[in-house]
Amino acid sequence: MTAALDAASVVVPAIGGPAPDFELSNQFGEPVRLSAFRGQNVVLVFYPFAFSGICTGELCEIRDNLAMFEDAKATVLAISVDSKFSLRAYAAQEGYSFDLLADFWPHGGVASAYGVFDADSGMAKRGTFIIDAAGHVRYSVVNPRGQARDLQEYRTALAGLGEA
Repeated sequence: MTAALDAASVVVPAIGGPAPDFELSNQFGEPVRLSAFRGQNVVLVFYPFAFSGICTGELCEIRDNLAMFEDAKATVLAISVDSKFSLRAYAAQEGYSFDLLADFWPHGGVASAYGVFDADSGMAKRGTFIIDAAGHVRYSVVNPRGQARDLQEYRTALAGLGEA
């Protein structure tokens, strides 16, 4: 099967459908399971690589506006294919207080489950999924390569959680 056929078969979880459960290690090696957050909202932020320019800008914007997520009773989980060791150094350098999850092995397994793994480049695409307290996908966006996400879109999507 060619890469073009594989890309065409990629499926992003449907809005309103269940979010695929997973367990990954955070930057400290602690296991983090999505289903453990039932009863609260979760923002999954897939990003290509730690220490890269656009990714750092996006995650610093989240860091600097974390109160917006907390006000919506939302936990931010940022996910990349980097190792927990890289993520620990990255979080320390940038002052991230939210979990950075290592989708390191199987390489990109969780990103694949969410339809945002780019097998040709070996990295996650810039995908965001907002999961409600019941574990359903309420919002998703996948940005083109090289295009940062808009913080205002998070604000709008989080405000919509109260309308369910």
